[in-house]
Amino acid sequence: MTDDANSARSPLEILGALAKVDAELDASSRLVEIYTLEGLLQVWWFGLPEATDVVIMGGGAMGGLTGPGRALYPTLGKRLATDGRAGMIVGYRKPGDLSRCLLDVCAATDLALRNGAERFALLGHSFGGAVAIQGAATFPRHTAGVVTFTTQSAGCEQANRMGDVPLLLLHGEDDSILGPENSTMVQSLAGHGEVRMFPATDHLMAEAADELEAFVPSWLTARFEEHRAAAQH
Repeated sequence: MTDDANSARSPLEILGALAKVDAELDASSRLVEIYTLEGLLQVWWFGLPEATDVVIMGGGAMGGLTGPGRALYPTLGKRLATDGRAGMIVGYRKPGDLSRCLLDVCAATDLALRNGAERFALLGHSFGGAVAIQGAATFPRHTAGVVTFTTQSAGCEQANRMGDVPLLLLHGEDDSILGPENSTMVQSLAGHGEVRMFPATDHLMAEAADELEAFVPSWLTARFEEHRAAAQH
């Protein structure tokens, strides 16, 4: 398949779904499973499907759905649902494969757009930081903000393609896997962004769990409101 042919197809079409299962888990969330020849894509979806503000969350190179801190992703998803927004935690088909994981995020975005979404925020932990950066560079007009947690710098070389999309880079000062210099490097590559360091905090950021749960939702709310206001002018 040529790049020109792919560009005329939506991410969900490129994914080549063989089957899709959409199962309600509880009053605020459901699990969407998309079966493909290259693996199973899972999307844990919180909030109303037709929500206009959607947060897309991706894990690290080993996959997973809980995110950094103390299961920040599902905690955030439940709060988003309460606030009238939506959250989508993406379970990659092939964790660690950047191009495939980017397509997974784009497919989740495509799914949300078909349900009425208008703007997105992208969150990524570790390897997922590069996925989030590349996602924002792929659809910057729809992206209200990007948050990375202990991100890697590999895969972020084209971060400047995000334009002026707000960027928040969070990193533990004692990260034993990806040192905090990775976040400052991504900030330099993007040409903007805010770096926040957390003392005595390692790669999973469990030590900063309370701070993440308190701060990240308010940052996202502010970015969505800014994006909506800008679109009205």
